[in-house]
Amino acid sequence: MTYLELDNLTKHFEISDGLFGKKRVVKAVDGVSLSIEKGEILGLVGESGCGKSTLSRLIMQLLPPTSGSVVLEDEWLANLPPALIRERRPDFQMIFQDPNASLNPRMTVYSTLVESISARHPRVSDNAADAQEAVSELMRTVGLDPRYMRKYPHEFSGGQRQRIAIARALGTEPKLVIADEPVSALDVSIQSQILNLLRKLSRELELTMIFISHDLSVVRYIADRIAVMDEGKIVEVGEANAVFNNPQHEYTQTLLKAIPQIRV
Repeated sequence: MTYLELDNLTKHFEISDGLFGKKRVVKAVDGVSLSIEKGEILGLVGESGCGKSTLSRLIMQLLPPTSGSVVLEDEWLANLPPALIRERRPDFQMIFQDPNASLNPRMTVYSTLVESISARHPRVSDNAADAQEAVSELMRTVGLDPRYMRKYPHEFSGGQRQRIAIARALGTEPKLVIADEPVSALDVSIQSQILNLLRKLSRELELTMIFISHDLSVVRYIADRIAVMDEGKIVEVGEANAVFNNPQHEYTQTLLKAIPQIRV
């Protein structure tokens, strides 16, 4: 069952060059068509500047497209007025690269997660016992000890802060999660823990996920399918192992050659 469909999606930016401000158009996303099945993890991979993050923001309706469409569960999001987009917002959430930047340093974990849960269940904050139990359950889901819910983000390690960010995304009970380079700011020793957590949550909660990365080896580990993006276009799509073992496009082959090899 197709959950998300992108049809010829484009986003062009007009920028000024040089002293006299000559205008030119940058095609950040250039005619992307892509289907994502319900419950699937799609890995979106490409070098920095290829358009991955812009594409994610178009899907999230954080940027208006220049042309094309985003269809979520047979609903054309571009046709929805802002009020209805806000109503649908709990259904699709993002996990950002740097939890230090995405978490409010002045809010405790409890406050952060209650705010997220309230987007789906507005009355949860009216009852302190219910709110505390909901936050506790959410923290346990991502492998955090609920005893620390009154602490602030700076009191946690980088990996724990990313778990808090994941919990915040899950608090709205989303159907689609876009993870934008969620492990690239973490130590290598922590990356596999977060990848395993995301894969586990995707299966248990039947989440549809777009996992964005510049690292093909990371994407192969978590994704069911891989879409390779270059200069605003999708240049190759296929099953993760097939793309990794038998890349068809020259750019994909170049990305694979860039993966460090351990020689003994």
